[in-house]
Amino acid sequence: MKVINSCILATAATTASAFSSINAFTGVRSSSSSLSMQKTPEEIGSFDPLNLSSETSTTDFELDAKPALVSLLAMGAFAPMSANAAGPDWGIFEGRTGSLLHPVIMGGTFMLSVSAALKGFQYRRQRTMGGEITALKKTLPAFSGSSLTAAITAAETAEEVDNALVSKLKAAMPIQKQIDELQAERKELSSKNLRDNHFAQGSLLAFLGTAFAIEGPLNTYARAGKLFPGPHLYAGAGLVVLWAAAAACVPAMQKGNDTARSLHIAFNVSGMGLFAWQITTGIPILQKVVQFTKWP
Repeated sequence: MKVINSCILATAATTASAFSSINAFTGVRSSSSSLSMQKTPEEIGSFDPLNLSSETSTTDFELDAKPALVSLLAMGAFAPMSANAAGPDWGIFEGRTGSLLHPVIMGGTFMLSVSAALKGFQYRRQRTMGGEITALKKTLPAFSGSSLTAAITAAETAEEVDNALVSKLKAAMPIQKQIDELQAERKELSSKNLRDNHFAQGSLLAFLGTAFAIEGPLNTYARAGKLFPGPHLYAGAGLVVLWAAAAACVPAMQKGNDTARSLHIAFNVSGMGLFAWQITTGIPILQKVVQFTKWP
């Protein structure tokens, strides 16, 4: 609107200058021009709808630029200024549909982060079970055969039964049972392909979380024309930083770096806590969105 007002003022100045030029031309003419352009009273009276001529003067006429200038200035002064404040029309993006897209996606993203965390801890459990099983096997007594149960059966059916050995082998049965349970659990976890699923969900979380952490402020700006700095906005920015830091640990984790694994877990756990708190700060904002927006 400022550009339109400037154009109006420039047009007014140009018009006034043109009128002044006409007055200069029409007010002073050479003798030959005056004779050639002079009309008889009969000719003037034949067609003069605006009554611009008079019987006393046939060559000189004056145009007053003040009314035209005042009219143009009035047009600029009374032109509506509210159109500039409305900003561009973002359509459905600034309506209720676009505004609710952010909380819906981020709610799903939180559930995705929980699922990815569970798969991550399960994979960590699967990966560390080997050392636990190995440590338990070292506590078993030495025996011959494919299993402790087979060794006990062989010891009891021997020609000369070694009762001390039989008792020792039977005392190790609880340890063997624990080993069998761990091996069965590890086999079950291995069948779930936890490593790849955790990586896929983490990648999707980083993409959707970052994209809609940006979409939220953009939607707010489209609706209100400004942002509202506060806990919700700051928590979202911090959450994106934690996601990026966790993702940066992955290359070192793949090389077996335990420090990177610990940092990866710490970043993600902190991010989940921050995410849960951010949801509570977003509920009042969601209520305002529902109150002040319309479908679609």
